[in-house]
Amino acid sequence: RRGPAMAHGHGRCSCCGEAAAADGGRGSAWGLYLRIDRQRLQCLNERREGSGALVFRAWEERGDRAQFVESDDDEELLFNIPFTGNVKLKGVIVMGEDDSTHPAEMRLFRNIPHMSFDDAAREPDQMFSLNRDPTGELEYPTKIARFSNVYHLSIHFPKNFGAETTKIFYIGLKGEWTEAHRHEVTICNYEASANPADHKLEQITPQTHFIS
Repeated sequence: RRGPAMAHGHGRCSCCGEAAAADGGRGSAWGLYLRIDRQRLQCLNERREGSGALVFRAWEERGDRAQFVESDDDEELLFNIPFTGNVKLKGVIVMGEDDSTHPAEMRLFRNIPHMSFDDAAREPDQMFSLNRDPTGELEYPTKIARFSNVYHLSIHFPKNFGAETTKIFYIGLKGEWTEAHRHEVTICNYEASANPADHKLEQITPQTHFIS
């Protein structure tokens, strides 16, 4: 059952074969940043407005230390990440400094748009204890069954390793993307409303034929 589904998903996902061949497949797997609706992306408690969006970029560019987000009032950060379709999220990378500003815990929530810090008090869909990862190599695998139909992802970093503020250079999201099925729904509705007329014709035709 898993085989065909994966093959089908892969055909429509955001992977690029040539890029995969170039770097052994690692970078192309982390292409979900291309599927983020950046107009609606939010980062709560960011010190510099708009800096939260900078950490979602190509895996190959994760080493760019000029692009980072730092928390403001305390160590907490909360990202609200809407996608341009439906995502099957398979893994997350979190890269920070090799010091106490690195986040120590990550909590994932699916499909709760506009989450606030108050909302983040609820039970997450998955939680990770993080290790310091200054090179962006550690992958945290998600429970794929739980994250197989995600249109909005919230990532909450409640604490770090002891510093007053939290600093993140890169967040990588791995998975598959499919278009939202809005068009298909329209077509189905149209077909459904056309059906009664079709059936009426079918019923009349045999009766007429039978009488003659």
